[in-house]
Parts: sequence; structure tokens; C-alpha cells
Amino acid sequence: MIIGYEFSICHTVLAHVQPGELARLLSSNTNIQYLIEGYQHILPYGLDHILFILSLFLLSPRLKPVLWQATAFTIAHSITLGLAMYQIITPPLHVIEPLIALSIMYVAVENIFSSKLRPARIGIVFLFGLVHGLGFAGALAHMGLPRDHYFACLVMFNLGVELGQITVILAAYFLLARWFADKPYYRKRIVIPLSVCISVIAFCWVIQRIL
Repeated sequence: MIIGYEFSICHTVLAHVQPGELARLLSSNTNIQYLIEGYQHILPYGLDHILFILSLFLLSPRLKPVLWQATAFTIAHSITLGLAMYQIITPPLHVIEPLIALSIMYVAVENIFSSKLRPARIGIVFLFGLVHGLGFAGALAHMGLPRDHYFACLVMFNLGVELGQITVILAAYFLLARWFADKPYYRKRIVIPLSVCISVIAFCWVIQRIL
């Protein structure tokens, strides 16, 4: 099931890449560099994005709910990442960064007060994905994209981000969900304490990034 999940996410990311193009993308050292940069933007450097993904995972660590949330997040951040990098929209980073922290805090707090996953969360995750995509764009803009490999590097960076997110989800599954999700104390001893910690960290980030 996990393998099927990984395939579904990768398929979403690469849906706009034509058959046979992946080998060409991977053939360039520059493209590989941006793939690595995208991955490292999540692991090990993207603690805010890691905590957001973990917050999504904690409330309902079953494959299907996580898949729907991750797909909505992927589609949303891919849209804004592309729009920002092609300068169709210009995100103010001094606003985006606090909003990313607020999104993490919102999801973590929701985990504390809600005992089950609500259908509306998919839409909320999509909106937050739009914000996170602008954050990814800000990081990528600082790196710069070579004009002769602009689209390829953009795709590879995004793919690296997705692989990083998949790694976080798989780690959470094998370290938490596989062993504890069915336990009667899962919510009381794991979901709520971890969500409290995440919400406190996110709140500190909100203040720090505003100031």
C-alpha cells in the first residue's frame, strides 16, 4: 500500500512531464543538483514543512486520508511554485513566511481539539499548499534558475520536494502509525502531546517571522 502511495504522489508531480522526458531531465548534472536541492529543502533543512506534513499525518494516519491531503497539498504548492517562478505572481516573503508558520499552528491545534478528520480539511490543506508553494518559490528564487534549463530545473526541484515529503510520511508511518495507530492511547499519548509541541514551535515562528 505504501508503495502504491509513493507511486501516486510521484505520478501527480510528473503528470506534466511527457513520456521519455524523465531520462533527459536526469541526464543533466544541473538538473540532479536541483533535485537534491529540492529534497534538502525538506530534509534536513525544512523543519517547518516537516512539521506541517507530520501534523497532517498525526490526526488520521491511515493511507487513504493522508493520500488525499498530500495530493491536495502537492497540487496546490505546484501551482503557486510555477506561477511565482514564471513571475506571474510576486509573493511578498515577509508575509508568506509568517503565514506558513500559521498554517502549521492551525493544523496542529486542530489535531488537539478534533478527534477525527473533517472533510473540510482537504480544502484547508489545499489553501495552505498554495502558501507553502510561494515559500518554495522564495527559496528557489534565491538559488536562481539557469535560463537554458529553466523548466527542467523547476520540475526537478519540485520533484525533490515531493521525494522529501514522501520520506517524511514513510518515516512517520513506520515509526508511529505501524506500531501505535491502533492502540487505544494513540490520541492521548501521541497525537495530542506532539501536536501541542508543534503548535508551540509554530507560534514562536509566527512571532519571530513577524518581528
